[in-house]
Amino acid sequence: MIGLGTILNVITVLIGGVLGTLLGGRLPVRLRETVMHSLGLFTIVMGVHLTMESQNLLVVLGAVLIGGLLGEWWRVDGRLKQLARWLEARVTGGDDADATARFVRGFVSSSLVFCIGPMTVVGSIQDGLGQGIKLLAVKSVLDGFAGLAFASTLGIGVVFSGLTVAFYQGGLTLLAAQASAYLTEAMLGEMTAVGGLLILGIGLLLLEIKEIRLANLLPALVLAPGIVALLDALQVAWA
Repeated sequence: MIGLGTILNVITVLIGGVLGTLLGGRLPVRLRETVMHSLGLFTIVMGVHLTMESQNLLVVLGAVLIGGLLGEWWRVDGRLKQLARWLEARVTGGDDADATARFVRGFVSSSLVFCIGPMTVVGSIQDGLGQGIKLLAVKSVLDGFAGLAFASTLGIGVVFSGLTVAFYQGGLTLLAAQASAYLTEAMLGEMTAVGGLLILGIGLLLLEIKEIRLANLLPALVLAPGIVALLDALQVAWA
């Protein structure tokens, strides 16, 4: 079962993405730029805030460095973009290079924004354990408005990020019962901090300051709690 919270989240992403795509051409360029810049600034602030959840930034650094190496080895970013291009080709024919680049950016950027963060992890675990969907309901509202803003500038690629939400968040929900037995508060804190660092990178991307292959850093989200567990097993004082 994918989880009621995830279903609600996918629906709001689709609604926001479709509305943004339809209204995008009618919104002035200056207004769309202001919306994106506002989201970028907010995303940076949120990323910094979440990163400070770490009890030891060296854990975050280790997770990001090792996770980045694994991501480059597995070509996570390239495969995600390849998927985006395949979807775009099915929707638009893929004849326009600019349209393809816009679709890929919309799909990848929104997928990362919707899937990275403590609300995704904790909310999915709560949903999977039958503890309610309150957290995912709040996230759904936020994602709906974010999808509207993203799609007004980045187009229909944002709509297809609903697939990423369904697979990633739904998968977390299905694994929630097993994962919750192993994830401690400290592990969730470091995972949150790594997610905040990635969200900070998204803010830089939205502000067009720096293009970062953020998808290649996704393995760090799994490595962070693993590093905490290893240090605890070795009885190393890390916090």
